[in-house]
Amino acid sequence: MRHAAGFTLLEVLIALLVLALGLIGGTAMQLHAMRTRHESALLSAAVQIAAGMADRMRANAAQVPAVYLGVDYDAHANPVPVAPESTCRLGPCDPAGIARLDVHELGRQVRAALPAGRARICRDAQMYAGGRLRWTCTGGASDPVVVKIGWRGRRPDGTPERDGQGGRAPGVAVAVAGAWP
Repeated sequence: MRHAAGFTLLEVLIALLVLALGLIGGTAMQLHAMRTRHESALLSAAVQIAAGMADRMRANAAQVPAVYLGVDYDAHANPVPVAPESTCRLGPCDPAGIARLDVHELGRQVRAALPAGRARICRDAQMYAGGRLRWTCTGGASDPVVVKIGWRGRRPDGTPERDGQGGRAPGVAVAVAGAWP
């Protein structure tokens, strides 16, 4: 019976090692699931913001060339969006005032919902470069109007998400249908 001394201790140590590896694997899966849930929540918020802005632009189509086009709000560079002169609450508001209020609301929503978010409205016929969305716009007069929204996302390995030019890639791009003056 002396030859089996310590064998049970070895079995216990191996069982603890297997249990520890299982716990580490379970924790890694849980962290990955949490990161994925967070990214999907950000993507959902960005889609809602972009779709809402597209609806506002369609409702106030005459102001697309004058006010909406050229919007480029970056919450990282400008933490507080520039407030319009009028909030259109105390009296009548012209279409340009409503458009400026819409742009302010877009900046406020991006700042509140996305980590270091960015929103850009422009004409762009080539939204993708190398299979990824990009911030630059072609700007042609006949190009579709696009609402692009993004944030400072991270890949699963923790490195920053980048576009083809080395900058942050947009998370969402919504082409706005409509006839613009």
